[in-house]
Amino acid sequence: MKHLNKLFVAALMFAGLSSQAQDSNNPWAITFGANAMDGGRVSAASKVEDQFSQYFNAKDYWNIIPSISYVNVSRLVGNNISFGITGSVNKIDKFVGERPTIPGDYPVTNPGDLMYYGIDGIIKYSFLKGWFDPYVHVGGGYTFMGDASAGTVNGGLGINFWFTDQIGLSLQSTYKQSFDDTRTPDYDIASHMQHFMGISFKIGGKDTDGDGIYDKDDACPEVAGLKEFQGCPDTDADGIADKDDSCPEVAGPKELNGCPDTDGDGIADKDDACPEVAGPAAMNGCPDTDGDGVADNVDKCVDVKGPAENAGCPWPDSDKDGVADKDDKCPDVMGTVANNGCPELSEAVMKSLNDYAKTILFVTNKATFQQRSYAVLKNITAILKEYPDAKFSIEGHTDSDGNDKYNMKLSEDRAAAVKNYLIENGIAPERLSSKGFGETKPIDSNKTKAGKANNRRVEVKLVK
Repeated sequence: MKHLNKLFVAALMFAGLSSQAQDSNNPWAITFGANAMDGGRVSAASKVEDQFSQYFNAKDYWNIIPSISYVNVSRLVGNNISFGITGSVNKIDKFVGERPTIPGDYPVTNPGDLMYYGIDGIIKYSFLKGWFDPYVHVGGGYTFMGDASAGTVNGGLGINFWFTDQIGLSLQSTYKQSFDDTRTPDYDIASHMQHFMGISFKIGGKDTDGDGIYDKDDACPEVAGLKEFQGCPDTDADGIADKDDSCPEVAGPKELNGCPDTDGDGIADKDDACPEVAGPAAMNGCPDTDGDGVADNVDKCVDVKGPAENAGCPWPDSDKDGVADKDDKCPDVMGTVANNGCPELSEAVMKSLNDYAKTILFVTNKATFQQRSYAVLKNITAILKEYPDAKFSIEGHTDSDGNDKYNMKLSEDRAAAVKNYLIENGIAPERLSSKGFGETKPIDSNKTKAGKANNRRVEVKLVK
């Protein structure tokens, strides 16, 4: 058997030169088994019917040794075609010598227990894929029998029966055509048949995670998984592979990519701001009890409508005038919507202001108030405070006594004195302005004492 070991090593080295895979999963196939050499009957017979009439007559024509006597290593080269090499050994004790002179007479003799060795390259074409795998093959090789040796051209049929994805029974018959001149054993090699029966093993497929699915077909080659998920796991057993499951550790429906929906509102818990209370998608899964467009989870006034900018609460209206404090220019004084929450000055109020203003008295030719005018100024101040959003112009006027320039300056000073008093007593400066008109806008005759008194006046005008 030392020769068989040499053949096996040679076969492995030769197969290593191939670059294709045995099948889509395993790159190699190795077959071990027994071979039988037909003793040259096929080439001794001149008629086709005689060549194959004793095809299965193992008792009379087959040479077999009771041990593993051949090994084949092969790989696929694409499109169901594989290429490999076979090494075989046998011992020839049955051989049909020269062609018979008497038709049908094929005497079998022992040529001397000659050792037989064959090294053959083989190209196979498989017809089917599956457990039943018939094929044809061609090739060539070199045969040694005793001291004789010759090259041969080979061809034949075979079939594989795959019991599993990797183990099968292989049966093959090969015709070896020799071109030697004679059929003399130990001198020339006669054409002959060689039969093979062995167990085939497909090897070389890689399954990194050990889940029984080859890496090339495994969508998750480094994590053990299930066949129905192309080798990927389904940790939460929800029927969705972890690689496609947005929540791989918690079971959920396919509609939500494997994530649960505790409140049943159609929004996955991971995206639901209120996972235990049903709510619309527009509110991120939270309810809106008061219907103000602000979800309950961020609404500080859940049962009362209010704007989002105030956290779902209504804006305060301290003076109850219908204008929210944030928009009310007079938040502490009831007013009207038209006047931005401030009270509106009626004609009656303006008349009252000017009735007071006309009674403001100054020291002659000065902008200094007479003592009795302070009560009037306090009344004017009180009225202006009731209308904190209103702006006013304080206007000063004189009679015609004196020159025009002097009267203009005096009217300006007196108007400014009233404005300064109001500011000093709590009226915002930006609400007031003052101006003098001298004697240019009389309201009465300057020819009488009473008329002049009327023309010496202060007026209050509303600035709109």
